[in-house]
Amino acid sequence: MDLLGLILLSGVIMAAVVGNAGLPSDVADALRTSKEIYVATKRADGLQSKVVPVWFMYDGEAVYFSTGPKSYKARRIRHGSPLFVWVGSATGPHFVGKATLVKAPELAARMAPEYSRKYWIAWLGFFRPDPERVRAGKTILVKVVPED
Repeated sequence: MDLLGLILLSGVIMAAVVGNAGLPSDVADALRTSKEIYVATKRADGLQSKVVPVWFMYDGEAVYFSTGPKSYKARRIRHGSPLFVWVGSATGPHFVGKATLVKAPELAARMAPEYSRKYWIAWLGFFRPDPERVRAGKTILVKVVPED
């Protein structure tokens, strides 16, 4: 096999192992089908926080969810904590992510229909991202991508 063949073969193998956005394929697959992710942050003392379930949207590039701007998650993310993410269950496939806080009403507007599709109570209008709450600073959005 020539060098070009080896390069192409290695690319095919890597594509099978790594999913979209640099995620392992099992994590990317689980993000496409799961209803919850379970997240934790790193406390100031270096220990991991409690693992909590959250609703989310995955667009193939990043994971997004909402939280209160004064929540422990938001405070720790603001101070640079990595986000530990398990998909589907607290023991599901996982990754460590770089989380950023986003105040973008247009993102909340994009997330709302996805929440309505995934979660029956959000379809009724409850517990889905609201652009007006983001605009008013009552809700903040979290964008998570895999850490390098």
